[in-house]
Amino acid sequence: MLQVNNISFSYSDSPVISDISFHLENGTHLAIMGESGSGKSTLLKAIYGLLHLDQGNFFWEEKQLLGPNFNLIPGEKFMKYVAQDFDLMPFTTVAENIAEHLSAFEQESHQERVHELLQIIEMEAYAQVKVKSLSGGQQQRVALARALAQEPKVLLLDEPFSSIDQFKKNDLRYKLFPFLKEQGITVINATHDPNDVLPFADEVLVLRNGQQITLKPTETLYHRPKAYYVAALFDMVNKIPAQLLLNSATEDQHLLFNPHELELTETSGLEVYVANNHFKGGHYLVEGVIPSGAAIFFKNPEALEVHSKVLVSVPKVLLDQRLI
Repeated sequence: MLQVNNISFSYSDSPVISDISFHLENGTHLAIMGESGSGKSTLLKAIYGLLHLDQGNFFWEEKQLLGPNFNLIPGEKFMKYVAQDFDLMPFTTVAENIAEHLSAFEQESHQERVHELLQIIEMEAYAQVKVKSLSGGQQQRVALARALAQEPKVLLLDEPFSSIDQFKKNDLRYKLFPFLKEQGITVINATHDPNDVLPFADEVLVLRNGQQITLKPTETLYHRPKAYYVAALFDMVNKIPAQLLLNSATEDQHLLFNPHELELTETSGLEVYVANNHFKGGHYLVEGVIPSGAAIFFKNPEALEVHSKVLVSVPKVLLDQRLI
Protein backbone atom coordinates (compact mmCIF):
# COMPACT_ATOMS: atom_id res chain seq x y z
CA MET A 1 0.00 0.00 0.00
CA LEU A 2 1.11 3.56 -0.79
CA GLN A 3 0.13 6.09 1.88
CA VAL A 4 0.28 9.85 1.41
CA ASN A 5 -0.32 11.68 4.69
CA ASN A 6 -1.16 15.41 4.82
CA ILE A 7 1.65 16.52 2.53
CA SER A 8 2.38 20.14 1.66
CA PHE A 9 5.09 21.73 -0.46
CA SER A 10 5.94 25.31 -1.39
CA TYR A 11 8.51 27.19 -3.45
CA SER A 12 9.83 29.96 -1.16
CA ASP A 13 6.66 31.29 0.43
CA SER A 14 4.30 30.21 -2.35
CA PRO A 15 2.31 27.04 -1.52
CA VAL A 16 2.00 24.64 -4.46
CA ILE A 17 0.24 21.67 -2.82
CA SER A 18 -1.39 21.67 0.62
CA ASP A 19 -2.67 18.96 2.97
CA ILE A 20 -3.05 16.18 0.42
CA SER A 21 -3.83 12.68 1.71
CA PHE A 22 -4.74 9.34 0.13
CA HIS A 23 -3.81 5.68 0.19
CA LEU A 24 -3.65 3.18 -2.66
CA GLU A 25 -3.84 -0.59 -2.52
CA ASN A 26 -1.31 -2.42 -4.69
CA GLY A 27 -2.34 -2.49 -8.34
CA THR A 28 -4.70 0.49 -8.07
CA HIS A 29 -4.83 3.03 -10.91
CA LEU A 30 -5.26 6.58 -9.60
CA ALA A 31 -5.79 9.51 -11.94
CA ILE A 32 -4.89 13.01 -10.79
CA MET A 33 -6.93 15.67 -12.56
CA GLY A 34 -7.06 19.44 -12.41
CA GLU A 35 -6.53 22.53 -14.51
CA SER A 36 -3.02 23.65 -15.48
CA GLY A 37 -1.15 24.91 -12.43
CA SER A 38 -3.26 22.91 -9.98
CA GLY A 39 -0.25 21.00 -8.63
CA LYS A 40 -0.46 17.68 -10.50
CA SER A 41 3.20 17.55 -11.60
CA THR A 42 4.44 18.81 -8.24
CA LEU A 43 2.54 16.05 -6.45
CA LEU A 44 4.18 13.38 -8.63
CA LYS A 45 7.65 14.84 -8.04
CA ALA A 46 7.02 14.90 -4.29
CA ILE A 47 5.86 11.26 -4.24
CA TYR A 48 8.91 10.16 -6.24
CA GLY A 49 11.24 11.90 -3.80
CA LEU A 50 12.44 14.83 -5.88
CA LEU A 51 11.08 17.47 -3.49
CA HIS A 52 11.53 17.97 0.24
CA LEU A 53 8.16 18.36 1.93
CA ASP A 54 7.13 21.26 4.16
CA GLN A 55 4.98 18.81 6.11
CA GLY A 56 3.52 15.31 5.91
CA ASN A 57 5.04 11.97 4.92
CA PHE A 58 4.83 8.98 2.56
CA PHE A 59 4.91 5.26 3.27
CA TRP A 60 5.24 2.28 0.96
CA GLU A 61 3.91 -0.61 3.03
CA GLU A 62 5.91 -0.18 6.26
CA LYS A 63 8.76 1.89 4.83
CA GLN A 64 8.78 5.67 5.06
CA LEU A 65 9.86 7.34 1.82
CA LEU A 66 12.25 10.25 2.20
CA GLY A 67 13.02 13.20 -0.05
CA PRO A 68 16.27 14.59 -1.51
CA ASN A 69 17.51 15.88 1.86
CA PHE A 70 17.94 12.25 2.96
CA ASN A 71 18.92 10.47 -0.27
CA LEU A 72 22.12 11.05 -2.24
CA ILE A 73 20.25 9.97 -5.39
CA PRO A 74 16.61 11.14 -5.20
CA GLY A 75 13.90 8.67 -6.12
CA GLU A 76 12.91 5.18 -5.01
CA LYS A 77 14.13 2.00 -6.77
CA PHE A 78 10.69 0.37 -6.79
CA MET A 79 9.17 3.47 -8.44
CA LYS A 80 9.54 4.84 -11.95
CA TYR A 81 8.63 8.38 -12.92
CA VAL A 82 7.93 9.35 -16.53
CA ALA A 83 8.29 13.13 -16.68
CA GLN A 84 7.39 15.41 -19.55
CA ASP A 85 11.07 15.95 -20.45
CA PHE A 86 11.60 12.17 -21.14
CA ASP A 87 15.31 12.12 -20.01
CA LEU A 88 16.49 9.72 -22.76
CA MET A 89 19.99 9.06 -24.14
CA PRO A 90 19.80 10.80 -27.55
CA PHE A 91 22.85 9.23 -29.22
CA THR A 92 21.93 5.59 -28.55
CA THR A 93 19.24 3.49 -30.19
CA VAL A 94 15.72 2.89 -28.95
CA ALA A 95 16.60 -0.70 -28.03
CA GLU A 96 19.71 0.43 -26.15
CA ASN A 97 17.73 3.04 -24.20
CA ILE A 98 15.34 0.33 -23.03
CA ALA A 99 17.97 -2.38 -22.41
CA GLU A 100 20.07 -0.01 -20.33
CA HIS A 101 17.45 -0.29 -17.58
CA LEU A 102 17.26 -4.09 -17.58
CA SER A 103 19.04 -6.18 -14.97
CA ALA A 104 22.71 -6.88 -15.70
CA PHE A 105 22.19 -10.37 -14.26
CA GLU A 106 19.65 -11.38 -16.91
CA GLN A 107 21.54 -10.63 -20.12
CA GLU A 108 20.21 -13.72 -21.89
CA SER A 109 16.61 -12.47 -21.67
CA HIS A 110 17.29 -8.85 -22.65
CA GLN A 111 16.42 -9.21 -26.31
CA GLU A 112 13.08 -10.88 -25.57
CA ARG A 113 12.18 -8.29 -22.94
CA VAL A 114 13.10 -5.36 -25.17
CA HIS A 115 10.98 -6.81 -27.97
CA GLU A 116 8.01 -7.18 -25.60
CA LEU A 117 8.27 -3.56 -24.53
CA LEU A 118 8.66 -2.37 -28.13
CA GLN A 119 5.43 -4.20 -28.97
CA ILE A 120 3.58 -2.43 -26.18
CA ILE A 121 4.62 1.01 -27.48
CA GLU A 122 4.26 -0.13 -31.13
CA MET A 123 7.85 0.75 -32.10
CA GLU A 124 9.37 -2.57 -33.16
CA ALA A 125 10.46 -1.02 -36.47
CA TYR A 126 12.45 1.67 -34.64
CA ALA A 127 14.58 -0.62 -32.45
CA GLN A 128 17.85 0.40 -34.12
CA VAL A 129 17.00 4.07 -34.67
CA LYS A 130 18.85 6.62 -32.56
CA VAL A 131 16.61 8.52 -30.16
CA LYS A 132 17.75 11.92 -31.47
CA SER A 133 16.10 11.07 -34.81
CA LEU A 134 12.67 10.41 -33.29
CA SER A 135 9.74 12.79 -33.03
CA GLY A 136 8.62 14.08 -29.63
CA GLY A 137 5.74 11.60 -29.54
CA GLN A 138 8.02 8.68 -30.37
CA GLN A 139 10.46 9.74 -27.64
CA GLN A 140 7.58 9.83 -25.16
CA ARG A 141 6.72 6.25 -26.06
CA VAL A 142 10.35 5.17 -25.55
CA ALA A 143 10.31 6.87 -22.14
CA LEU A 144 7.26 4.79 -21.22
CA ALA A 145 8.94 1.55 -22.31
CA ARG A 146 12.12 2.42 -20.43
CA ALA A 147 10.16 3.03 -17.24
CA LEU A 148 8.57 -0.42 -17.56
CA ALA A 149 11.87 -2.18 -18.21
CA GLN A 150 12.66 -2.78 -14.55
CA GLU A 151 9.11 -3.84 -13.66
CA PRO A 152 8.38 -1.11 -11.09
CA LYS A 153 5.85 -1.61 -8.33
CA VAL A 154 4.68 2.00 -8.69
CA LEU A 155 4.58 3.95 -11.95
CA LEU A 156 4.16 7.75 -11.91
CA LEU A 157 3.03 9.25 -15.22
CA ASP A 158 2.96 12.97 -15.99
CA GLU A 159 0.73 13.64 -19.04
CA PRO A 160 2.00 10.36 -20.60
CA PHE A 161 0.45 10.88 -24.07
CA SER A 162 0.71 14.66 -24.43
CA SER A 163 3.20 14.56 -27.34
CA ILE A 164 1.74 11.53 -29.12
CA ASP A 165 -0.38 11.85 -32.28
CA GLN A 166 -4.11 11.52 -31.70
CA PHE A 167 -4.48 8.43 -33.90
CA LYS A 168 -1.76 6.64 -31.89
CA LYS A 169 -3.02 7.61 -28.44
CA ASN A 170 -5.99 5.27 -28.32
CA ASP A 171 -4.00 2.21 -29.40
CA LEU A 172 -1.35 2.95 -26.81
CA ARG A 173 -3.85 3.57 -24.01
CA TYR A 174 -5.62 0.28 -24.62
CA LYS A 175 -2.33 -1.61 -24.69
CA LEU A 176 -0.49 0.11 -21.86
CA PHE A 177 -3.07 0.48 -19.10
CA PRO A 178 -4.48 -3.10 -19.29
CA PHE A 179 -0.87 -4.38 -19.31
CA LEU A 180 -0.12 -2.41 -16.14
CA LYS A 181 -3.27 -3.75 -14.48
CA GLU A 182 -2.36 -7.34 -15.41
CA GLN A 183 1.12 -6.84 -13.94
CA GLY A 184 -0.32 -5.51 -10.68
CA ILE A 185 1.56 -2.21 -11.03
CA THR A 186 0.22 0.71 -9.00
CA VAL A 187 -0.30 3.66 -11.36
CA ILE A 188 -0.61 7.36 -10.57
CA ASN A 189 -1.40 9.22 -13.77
CA ALA A 190 -1.50 13.03 -13.80
CA THR A 191 -3.53 14.07 -16.82
CA HIS A 192 -6.01 16.62 -18.15
CA ASP A 193 -7.46 14.20 -20.72
CA PRO A 194 -10.61 12.28 -19.65
CA ASN A 195 -9.80 9.63 -22.29
CA ASP A 196 -6.83 8.66 -20.11
CA VAL A 197 -9.11 8.38 -17.11
CA LEU A 198 -12.66 7.13 -17.67
CA PRO A 199 -11.90 3.67 -19.16
CA PHE A 200 -8.91 2.89 -16.94
CA ALA A 201 -8.66 4.70 -13.59
CA ASP A 202 -10.08 3.07 -10.46
CA GLU A 203 -10.12 6.37 -8.57
CA VAL A 204 -9.73 10.06 -9.35
CA LEU A 205 -8.08 12.70 -7.18
CA VAL A 206 -9.06 16.25 -8.18
CA LEU A 207 -6.76 19.20 -7.40
CA ARG A 208 -7.49 22.91 -7.62
CA ASN A 209 -4.95 25.58 -6.67
CA GLY A 210 -2.92 22.92 -4.91
CA GLN A 211 -5.85 21.81 -2.77
CA GLN A 212 -7.44 18.36 -2.76
CA ILE A 213 -11.03 18.91 -3.89
CA THR A 214 -12.24 15.32 -3.91
CA LEU A 215 -11.13 11.69 -4.17
CA LYS A 216 -13.70 9.16 -5.36
CA PRO A 217 -14.10 6.07 -7.55
CA THR A 218 -14.11 7.16 -11.19
CA GLU A 219 -17.68 6.20 -12.05
CA THR A 220 -19.05 7.77 -8.87
CA LEU A 221 -17.27 11.04 -9.57
CA TYR A 222 -18.44 11.14 -13.19
CA HIS A 223 -22.08 10.33 -12.45
CA ARG A 224 -22.38 12.39 -9.26
CA PRO A 225 -20.14 15.46 -9.48
CA LYS A 226 -20.73 17.89 -6.65
CA ALA A 227 -19.07 20.89 -8.29
CA TYR A 228 -19.01 22.45 -11.75
CA TYR A 229 -15.20 22.42 -11.71
CA VAL A 230 -15.13 18.65 -11.21
CA ALA A 231 -17.78 17.90 -13.84
CA ALA A 232 -16.05 20.11 -16.43
CA LEU A 233 -12.82 18.10 -16.15
CA PHE A 234 -14.55 15.15 -17.84
CA ASP A 235 -16.72 16.75 -20.50
CA MET A 236 -18.53 19.88 -21.63
CA VAL A 237 -21.11 20.46 -18.91
CA ASN A 238 -24.39 22.39 -18.75
CA LYS A 239 -25.03 24.42 -15.60
CA ILE A 240 -28.80 24.94 -15.39
CA PRO A 241 -30.56 27.04 -12.72
CA ALA A 242 -32.33 24.46 -10.58
CA GLN A 243 -35.49 26.54 -10.20
CA LEU A 244 -36.24 25.95 -13.89
CA LEU A 245 -36.70 22.25 -13.13
CA LEU A 246 -37.24 21.89 -9.37
CA ASN A 247 -39.87 23.94 -7.54
CA SER A 248 -38.16 23.26 -4.24
CA ALA A 249 -34.78 24.60 -5.36
CA THR A 250 -33.31 27.84 -4.11
CA GLU A 251 -32.14 30.67 -6.33
CA ASP A 252 -28.44 29.87 -5.91
CA GLN A 253 -28.74 26.15 -6.71
CA HIS A 254 -27.86 24.63 -10.09
CA LEU A 255 -28.05 21.30 -11.90
CA LEU A 256 -25.17 19.81 -13.88
CA PHE A 257 -25.75 17.74 -17.03
CA ASN A 258 -23.53 16.55 -19.85
CA PRO A 259 -24.77 17.12 -23.43
CA HIS A 260 -25.52 13.43 -24.00
CA GLU A 261 -27.90 13.36 -21.02
CA LEU A 262 -30.38 15.81 -22.57
CA GLU A 263 -32.89 14.81 -25.26
CA LEU A 264 -35.54 16.47 -27.40
CA THR A 265 -39.13 15.98 -26.28
CA GLU A 266 -42.45 16.68 -27.94
CA THR A 267 -44.46 17.54 -24.83
CA SER A 268 -43.05 19.14 -21.68
CA GLY A 269 -39.48 20.09 -21.00
CA LEU A 270 -36.96 22.89 -20.82
CA GLU A 271 -37.48 25.49 -23.55
CA VAL A 272 -34.39 26.05 -25.68
CA TYR A 273 -33.75 28.62 -28.41
CA VAL A 274 -31.49 26.99 -31.05
CA ALA A 275 -28.44 29.15 -31.81
CA ASN A 276 -26.11 26.84 -33.74
CA ASN A 277 -25.30 23.27 -34.80
CA HIS A 278 -21.82 21.75 -34.59
CA PHE A 279 -21.12 18.62 -36.66
CA LYS A 280 -19.38 15.95 -34.55
CA GLY A 281 -19.37 12.99 -36.92
CA GLY A 282 -21.99 10.60 -35.57
CA HIS A 283 -24.17 13.41 -34.22
CA TYR A 284 -24.60 17.18 -33.98
CA LEU A 285 -23.82 19.17 -30.87
CA VAL A 286 -26.66 21.66 -30.72
CA GLU A 287 -25.96 25.00 -29.05
CA GLY A 288 -28.91 26.82 -27.56
CA VAL A 289 -30.07 29.37 -25.00
CA ILE A 290 -32.44 28.64 -22.09
CA PRO A 291 -34.87 31.14 -20.43
CA SER A 292 -32.25 32.22 -17.87
CA GLY A 293 -30.05 33.40 -20.74
CA ALA A 294 -27.44 30.70 -20.14
CA ALA A 295 -25.99 28.68 -23.02
CA ILE A 296 -26.83 24.99 -23.23
CA PHE A 297 -25.46 22.16 -25.36
CA PHE A 298 -27.08 18.82 -26.22
CA LYS A 299 -26.59 16.05 -28.76
CA ASN A 300 -28.99 15.27 -31.60
CA PRO A 301 -28.76 12.93 -34.61
CA GLU A 302 -29.64 15.78 -36.98
CA ALA A 303 -29.05 19.53 -37.15
CA LEU A 304 -31.94 21.66 -35.87
CA GLU A 305 -33.29 24.79 -37.49
CA VAL A 306 -31.41 27.83 -36.19
CA HIS A 307 -33.66 30.36 -34.39
CA SER A 308 -36.29 27.69 -33.73
CA LYS A 309 -37.53 26.79 -30.25
CA VAL A 310 -37.48 23.21 -28.98
CA LEU A 311 -38.14 21.37 -25.74
CA VAL A 312 -35.39 19.39 -24.03
CA SER A 313 -36.07 16.74 -21.41
CA VAL A 314 -33.91 16.25 -18.34
CA PRO A 315 -33.72 12.78 -16.74
CA LYS A 316 -35.72 12.99 -13.50
CA VAL A 317 -33.67 10.20 -11.95
CA LEU A 318 -30.59 12.46 -12.11
CA LEU A 319 -32.11 15.61 -10.64
CA ASP A 320 -31.12 14.98 -7.01
CA GLN A 321 -27.71 13.61 -7.99
CA ARG A 322 -26.79 16.68 -10.01
CA LEU A 323 -27.95 19.38 -7.64
CA ILE A 324 -25.17 21.70 -6.44
